[in-house]
Formats: sequence, structure tokens, C-alpha cells
Amino acid sequence: MIVRAVLEWDDEVKAFSATCPELNYISSCGGTKQEAIANLKEAIQLLLEPIPDHLVNNEQKFDTVEVVI
Repeated sequence: MIVRAVLEWDDEVKAFSATCPELNYISSCGGTKQEAIANLKEAIQLLLEPIPDHLVNNEQKFDTVEVVI
């Protein structure tokens, strides 16, 4: 998956922020551009992890659909 990220330097906290507008503006930060990007990748991976089965209420009626990205 390839997504765009916006990298910005924040003078107030002296760090880079990395934000992904395509994934609900998920963001992270780091002391360097590379660190901010690595932290953003980790945040995206956590966002996209499936919900464990024991947390899903199987008694609810719902439809499951497959979305290809």
C-alpha cells in the first residue's frame, strides 16, 4: 500500500510531524524525518490490524464486506 504523508517541522516542540490525510489524518512525530516516517508507519500498521475475535460481539446482526485497497 502506498499512501501520502505530510512532513512538517514544528519549531515549538523541535520535532517533525508526519500526517497521513488519506487515512483519517493519522499522525506521529519524531526528532528526524526518518524517525517521524518510521513512527507513522507503525501507527498505520496498528490502525490496519484486524480486531481480535474475542472483541467482536458475534450476536449482533451485521454484514461483512471485503474492501480492496
